[in-house]
Amino acid sequence: MTDETNTEPSADSGHPPGLMDKLVSLAKRRGFVFQSSEIYGGVGSVYDYGPLGIELKNRIQQLWWREMVHRYPNIVGIDAGILMNPEVWVASGHVGAFTDPLVECRNCHRRFRADDLPQLEAGDPEAQQCSVCGTTGQWTDPRQFNLMFKTFMGVVEDEAATVYLRPETAQGIFVNFRNVQESVRQKVPFGIAQVGKAFRNEITPGNFIFRTREFEQMEMQFFVAPGTEDEWFEEWKTRRMAWVESLGIRVDRLRFHRHGPDELAHYCRDASDIQYRFPFGWQEFEGIHNRTDYDLGRHQEHSGKKLEYFDQPANRKYLPYVIETSAGLSRTLLVVLADAYDEEEVGGQKRVVLRLKPALAPFQAAVFPLVKKGGMPEIAEKLAGELRGRFNVFHDIAGSIGRRYRRQDEAGTPFCLTIDGQTLEDETCTVRDRDSLEQIRVPLSGVAAWLGAAVGGASPGA
Repeated sequence: MTDETNTEPSADSGHPPGLMDKLVSLAKRRGFVFQSSEIYGGVGSVYDYGPLGIELKNRIQQLWWREMVHRYPNIVGIDAGILMNPEVWVASGHVGAFTDPLVECRNCHRRFRADDLPQLEAGDPEAQQCSVCGTTGQWTDPRQFNLMFKTFMGVVEDEAATVYLRPETAQGIFVNFRNVQESVRQKVPFGIAQVGKAFRNEITPGNFIFRTREFEQMEMQFFVAPGTEDEWFEEWKTRRMAWVESLGIRVDRLRFHRHGPDELAHYCRDASDIQYRFPFGWQEFEGIHNRTDYDLGRHQEHSGKKLEYFDQPANRKYLPYVIETSAGLSRTLLVVLADAYDEEEVGGQKRVVLRLKPALAPFQAAVFPLVKKGGMPEIAEKLAGELRGRFNVFHDIAGSIGRRYRRQDEAGTPFCLTIDGQTLEDETCTVRDRDSLEQIRVPLSGVAAWLGAAVGGASPGA
């Protein structure tokens, strides 16, 4: 897949009209994502993950961990603390340089990122209209705003040390480079992976869970010998795109965007984003970066501790270069939801369905009795109990069978298992496929094996 530099919104993303509003509604209705502290009016751009949302988030994270840590013998994981010595952020450049340009509308006093306002960026502030109050040309001069959240560590606030909520998880990996390398005797090239919370006081968060102030990152820092970084950079681009495609994302909605010279972060020599074509345009949800030896070099300089690697076969010491793969977990979840959302007409009625890959679905199956009599509820409850543990299944007896099917379509459940009159005769159940709506009969004794093959990606008949 080639790199693209154009970041203009696509004329036709292929998504249903009004998708983002529909996703917000469905996410609340079906228990994927809630506004944090909603009963108190919420808190700006912070979200809670409901029963289905945490299942989907955990599945994405588990698949990422399996791919990045379990698949490769030279990648290991850690879990670094959120609170770190503040000198870490001085050394990394975050205290001095982790800023966005901020402007304020003089009329309504709302604040915006200057680089999100096209006329301001073009040097014509008199033509820029405020999207909140409609006033034109009333802007303060841009000033740099540090995105890190501050807090205090100690009993008395005015005597306590200032610490920061980490704005990224990568620095926890870098400061543990020597600990990890020596404790598990890894040789370069090797990687350190981590999934964890990060916090950024974004000026203009938005687009639901795309840009939030509290989020999770899935990062892997891959340490390589100087001179091999370009080869590994291309290798990790290929590997990461292949994994994203394995989630079932449509390939025509994916592309690389290579950073131009004016886009590169101060620590990067090269960078490519994996972008998804949202209804609001092409946007990044994962980045692959050549961070050179910037981070280890800065921490070696500021801490006074040697972080060089001794290459015994070559009999030389060097600071490894770093190829970073950094994915936003909540952004990846949004990509999965946006790509899976579909609407169609079935029997004269609109059907909303999340066509999630079965391995990602919060529930792999739902178990229903057709009616609440004739022993069907008892058989359904017994079958659900037998499947639990190996699968996450939902047992539902409320409402008509059609309504129960529709609820599970919206939840992304790939298979519905219905206990009906024929079950009482031959001990089989009806299995309904979410996507094709086809129904087949499967023996109760073989449901677990059938479901395992179907969820794992094998042919259901295998």
